[in-house]
Amino acid sequence: MMISVGMVGAGQFAPQFAKLFKLHPDVDRVYVTDLVDDRASELVEAQHLDGTFADFDAVLASDVDAVAIFTQRWTHGPLVVKALRAGKHVYSAVPMAISVEEIQAIIEAVRETGLTYMMGETSYYNPATVFARSKVAEGAFGRVFYAEGDYVHDMDLGFYAAYQFSGGEQWKQTASYPPMLYPTHSVGGVLGAIPGHAVSVSCIGVKDDRGDGVFDRDVSQFDNDFSNASALFELDNGGVMRINEMRRVGYPSHIRESRFRYFGTEASFEQLARVSVWQDKEDVHDISEQINTQATMSLDDPRLADVDPSLRDAFVSGYAAVHDTSRLPAEYAGVPTGHEGSHQFLADDFVRAVVDRTLPPVNAWTAARFTLPGIIAHQSALQDGARLDIPDFGDAPEAAATAASSRIASE
Repeated sequence: MMISVGMVGAGQFAPQFAKLFKLHPDVDRVYVTDLVDDRASELVEAQHLDGTFADFDAVLASDVDAVAIFTQRWTHGPLVVKALRAGKHVYSAVPMAISVEEIQAIIEAVRETGLTYMMGETSYYNPATVFARSKVAEGAFGRVFYAEGDYVHDMDLGFYAAYQFSGGEQWKQTASYPPMLYPTHSVGGVLGAIPGHAVSVSCIGVKDDRGDGVFDRDVSQFDNDFSNASALFELDNGGVMRINEMRRVGYPSHIRESRFRYFGTEASFEQLARVSVWQDKEDVHDISEQINTQATMSLDDPRLADVDPSLRDAFVSGYAAVHDTSRLPAEYAGVPTGHEGSHQFLADDFVRAVVDRTLPPVNAWTAARFTLPGIIAHQSALQDGARLDIPDFGDAPEAAATAASSRIASE
């Protein structure tokens, strides 16, 4: 079975995935649409794709099998539901959505249509997450009772330029996007490694004081003035998860945007910008060589011309020793990857799920558990840290989970 893909959005992130979809042995056609027509046509020409569509509705009216959504982060929920209801499988960039109602609508659409939905969460494939997931499977941690996930990305390191690229003249209105509504790079690295999901949260938001019109409630489309936020979550298994979302921070986010720590009764694992350590009750073991990645293309590559230099490290960071690249298509050998080696795994897992009719790792139910904690955390921050319950839509249907278990277990 061969599938066709319609990509919605041709911004900074889309080109790498356009190439990966086009190269995949089970994809025969890739099309693009964008609100800026020239971006779509330029991407088609640069990547030797199969054509453009006039708009999103034209994609849905076409015969493409799947839609890959790379639009701005607050737009995903309604687009996903519309695509599923039009009979298309859906790959969506993060986050899943920005409200409980939007997430519920996606899950209902997936359940009723039987179509594939996958959220493209890079941290599920982050080397630290892969390493911790393997240690959990071995039982080496004992009981993991506390874990931390940080998405530490300073606005000064590329985000101003990124929002200007996507937002045009009114970019400051959207650059104020609430940090906890983009939680999956931190939450996904924790819950992608350890069993459990969040059931309650207390969150404190830090109001911005830069005074440059970003994170200004009078300017913000989201009525938001938080630039940083920290949340403490209770997990269903009795454990604790702490999440930081930071946009004003003295940290080299061009080296590592997401970082994680896991503490168990028998051992622990901690990750810093350049060093990662495994610790037991007797000693500390530097495992950085298993976790660190290498660039897969030059930071001056013309394909990165639209990406701010401060963001390019993330777009080129490749595999780590803990990645099982043998499971990827041969066509991906030597092709640049990014975001700590995640891109090829994301593209392949989506295509494989559609073709094999299996459940992708970050399916709708898992994506909800990666996204909902941040949505409720933001509500908590707006209520001065009030402890709030987090709704849960349950596990993925057992039949689908069973069909996918062998593939997911090997990752």
